Amino acid sequence: MTFHRFATPLAGLRQQAEQSLSEWIEPSLGCDLLSAGAVRELRIDGSQLHLSVALGFPADGYRDTLSRALKALLIAHTQATSVEVEIHWSVRPASITHQTLPGVKHMIAVASGKGGVGKSTTAVNLALALAADGARVGMLDADLYGPSQPRLLGLSGLPDTLDGKMQPMIGHGLQCMSIGFLVDEESPVIWRGPMITQALMRLLQETHWHDLDYLIVDLPPGTGDIHLTLAQRMPVSAALIVTTPQDLALLDARKGLRMFEKVNVPVLGIIENMSLHVCSQCGHEEHIFGSGGAQRMADQYGSELLGQLPLDMRIRMGADDGVPVVIAEPTGALARTYQTIARRAAARLSRRAQHTASTVLPTVIEA
Repeated sequence: MTFHRFATPLAGLRQQAEQSLSEWIEPSLGCDLLSAGAVRELRIDGSQLHLSVALGFPADGYRDTLSRALKALLIAHTQATSVEVEIHWSVRPASITHQTLPGVKHMIAVASGKGGVGKSTTAVNLALALAADGARVGMLDADLYGPSQPRLLGLSGLPDTLDGKMQPMIGHGLQCMSIGFLVDEESPVIWRGPMITQALMRLLQETHWHDLDYLIVDLPPGTGDIHLTLAQRMPVSAALIVTTPQDLALLDARKGLRMFEKVNVPVLGIIENMSLHVCSQCGHEEHIFGSGGAQRMADQYGSELLGQLPLDMRIRMGADDGVPVVIAEPTGALARTYQTIARRAAARLSRRAQHTASTVLPTVIEA
């Protein structure tokens, strides 16, 4: 954005506003709005300021909070007598994703090195949090050996087909596709690598995704065929790593993070699940699986801890009932935590999408 210089007092007011905006860190982006390229207009009319902000991530539930914060900032640190703030948002597509997978702007892989850390439950609640902020979101259940998204979203039955494409099932507003819709819930998937690879590509490419801002991909634990197929043959915009604080989970989570580094998929950050348990009877707090592990991992690998989720029975109950906690208690503390993490992830992806050229980097696999 180009700022036009005026004679005082307009120049003084503009300079004050620019200085204030450059020193204020927007919580979701993790940087100031000017360096993020989010300020679209800064207009001065006498002693009145008009600020227009364009965010690259969904913010329906965040507009009012951000607007109030910016008004308070500019009133406190400038000589403006009144401040008007407009907040707009749109998710800009990564052109490589748009070309390769029609109907999808960004694919975000959610991974864990180890099973049992709550990856699938975290993935679906993050997807629902993005949808609550106004985004169009899909969920691909890529855990072909142990699909869980149909149960998490309360879905069953066979997907419809139209013009040779499967139509995604809709659960709580999310477009969802899973091998769980195509096989009996209790039937094991006993397939070798090539069959798994083929099945994953069919789920991705033979599903009619409808104008998605984000397709969240719930990966299986580990670093196997499905992960490599996704990274090598589909342009994943970024990944999220879910772990618990315990050393054993972190050991495997590090392997997952390193795998994405090797295949040139940026990791937006780490999410620590089951971080803390609060007794529902007495309020005693206990770090059952240890503490600080995800932060140490983020520091070690130059990543970021996007947020911490508690070990809470309501999360488990929502998963079992097919009504995730973001839907069951949309204004509760747990939903707000998922919302904060989802916004941080989407905001950091928007910064990468803004500064990264639309080219597919070669994948590098080391033996």
